[in-house]
Amino acid sequence: MHWLRFQHNGEQFDGYLDGERIKAVSGEVFSGRCRETGLVVPLAEVSLDTPCRPTKIIGIGLNYRDHAAEMNLPLPKEPVMFLKPPSSLLAAGRPVLLPEIARRVDYEAELAVVIGKAAWQVPASEAPGFIFGLTCGNDVTARDLQQADQQWTRAKSFDTFCPLGPWIVTELDPADLEIVLTVNGQVRQHSRTSRMQFGVAELVAFTSRVMTLLPGDVILTGTPAGIGQLHSGDAVTVRILGIGELTNPVF
Repeated sequence: MHWLRFQHNGEQFDGYLDGERIKAVSGEVFSGRCRETGLVVPLAEVSLDTPCRPTKIIGIGLNYRDHAAEMNLPLPKEPVMFLKPPSSLLAAGRPVLLPEIARRVDYEAELAVVIGKAAWQVPASEAPGFIFGLTCGNDVTARDLQQADQQWTRAKSFDTFCPLGPWIVTELDPADLEIVLTVNGQVRQHSRTSRMQFGVAELVAFTSRVMTLLPGDVILTGTPAGIGQLHSGDAVTVRILGIGELTNPVF
């Protein structure tokens, strides 16, 4: 199923796609304790929100071999973790804002994993049972600030630096999905999730050994080669096979 959050007539709802319509639900989506409200609206008539409200967004760095090579960095022996604040979240269609203090802001197409139930010390063999679904993410990064700081918090944390959506797709195997990023219709990144150094189950297990993952939390699984700069006036799109497209203008 395709789960999403949306605004209609000034109110916010959870719901799921039924063709080109959305059926609104009330209750707890991640636990399955929800029911239809009877509200049905065309997808074209709503404003999408980010599809979940995480307590934390966990980024994974250098998880594609070709991206590590283009950054002139060695492949890590275990996942490299960083955090993005929930205040960086941005829904599909809304603008990425370029901060004045950054000279270079880059796109990074990523498969995003959404946690479905609390996970602590989860073995990789059991990790799929803690995943609610998958969505598209864009780990927008102020590259010059990242290089200047020698750590990643400031570069990754500006408001609007985590586009996410447009919805969460359940029951989709993350092992070998095509991932493409375009800027103004031109392909800049093109890879497959099978080229990740650490797979989705490994990442869930690894992060759950550090912190408790809660329903709605997001793991950004890393970006492939081809990173590059965004400019005001651009339109950036992340497309992942089986999920859909996440498009944002850049201001």
